[in-house]
Amino acid sequence: MKEATNNVISLPVKPTDALTEILRHGAKSLLAQAIEAEVADYIEQHRGAVDGDGRRLVVRNGRAPEREIQTPLGQMAVHQPRVNDKRLDAQGRRLRFTSAILPPYLRRTKSIEELIPWLYLRGISTGDFTDALSALLGKDAPGLSATTVVRLKEVWKSDYDAWSKRSLKGKRYVYIWADGIHCNIRLGDDERMCLLVIMGATVDGTKELIAVEAGHRESTLSWKSLLLSLRERGLDQDPELACGDGALGFWAALEEVFPKTKRQRCWVHKTANVLDKLPKSKQPEAKRLLHDIYMSDNKWDANRAYEHFIEIFSENYAKATACLSKDHDDLFSFFAFPKKHWKHIRSTNPIESTFATVRLRTKRTKGCGSVSATLTMVFKLAQCAERSWKKLHGAKLLADVIDARFVFVDGVRKDAAA
Repeated sequence: MKEATNNVISLPVKPTDALTEILRHGAKSLLAQAIEAEVADYIEQHRGAVDGDGRRLVVRNGRAPEREIQTPLGQMAVHQPRVNDKRLDAQGRRLRFTSAILPPYLRRTKSIEELIPWLYLRGISTGDFTDALSALLGKDAPGLSATTVVRLKEVWKSDYDAWSKRSLKGKRYVYIWADGIHCNIRLGDDERMCLLVIMGATVDGTKELIAVEAGHRESTLSWKSLLLSLRERGLDQDPELACGDGALGFWAALEEVFPKTKRQRCWVHKTANVLDKLPKSKQPEAKRLLHDIYMSDNKWDANRAYEHFIEIFSENYAKATACLSKDHDDLFSFFAFPKKHWKHIRSTNPIESTFATVRLRTKRTKGCGSVSATLTMVFKLAQCAERSWKKLHGAKLLADVIDARFVFVDGVRKDAAA
C-alpha cells in the first residue's frame, strides 16, 4: 500500500501535568466503579439460579490480573472482577459473563482506533504514526508501531471489502439519501473522482450507511453500478423516497434501478445554487424567501411562497429563478410524507453532517495513497460516526409510509381509499 509522506503534521509532545493526572485518576476510579456495578447487576439478576443443594450458581470469584488499557488520557491499569458462572446452556456448555464495558482482550479504547484513519487521511505516513500518536496520547503509549498500524489498516481494508459485498437480503429502506462527496483527498490520479455515498432509514427509523464507493458525481454509469450492486445483493424493494442534489447522475440511475422511488431535491443544495446566481446584496433576502418556501406548513402555502420568489427576482435575475423552477415538482415531494419526517427528508443533511467531520479531518496531499486505502479510512471514520446517529423523529410513522392503505397529504395521514 502506497504511503503518504507529504504534509506530515508536527505535533508538540503533550506534557504530563497535574490536571492530566487528576483526570486520569478520576477516569480510572469511574471505570472501576462502572465495572463493579456491571458485575453486581449480573450477579443480582441471577441470584435465583441455585443447584440442588441451594448453592448459588453465579458468584464473585476474585479479580483477574491487572491489565493496561490505552486511553486518550494515557495508559490506565484496571482490575476486572471475575464471575464464576456454573450454569449451562442448552448445549451443555458453561455460560460465561462478558463485560460490555471492558471486553476480553481489549487493549485500547475505540477512540484511539479512530485516530488512525484520521491521521492517515491527514497525510501521516506509517513510519510517523508512533510519533504522532505519542504526541496525542502521551510518550508511553505502546503497541502503536508502524507494523501495528499496517496490520490494522489491512484488517480495516478486509472489513470494508466484506461490508461493501455484504448481503442486503431482507433489508427495507424507507428513505435514502445520496450525495457525491469531495473530501479534498486525491483518489488516485483522477481529480474528478469523489466518494459516492448512500445512507438509508430502515422501517424502525434507524439510519444506516448503505454504501461508500469511489466514482464520478455526475456520472449515471457510476451511480447505476452502485445501485445495481445494492439490488444484486438483495435490496429488492424500492425506497419510498430518495433525497439528493439535482446535479447528480444518481437520478437517471435511480429511474432505471428503483423506478418506483419518489424524488426529493435537497433544499440545502438548491438554496446554495440559487444564491450563487444572485449578487451578495440580494442573497440575505433571497435566502429568507427560500426558507419561507420549504418551511411552509402545507404545499399550497409553499407554492405561494415559491411564486412570490419568482415574481420578485424573475425580471432582473432570470438565472436564479430558472435554477429554482427547474426542479419544481421534486422540491415539494416531502409534503406527501409524515410532517415529523420533513426535517429529515427535505435535504441531504444526514450525509452532510457526517461527512463534514471527514472533510474537517482531511486536506489535500500530493500522494494520499490508493483509492482503496482512502475508501477504507473514510469508511472507518463514517462507521465511528454511525454509532452516534439518532433515529428519525416519528419513527413509528414509517410503518404507515410503506402501508398501501394510507397516504399522507401535507404531512397528515389519510386513508388511501377515501
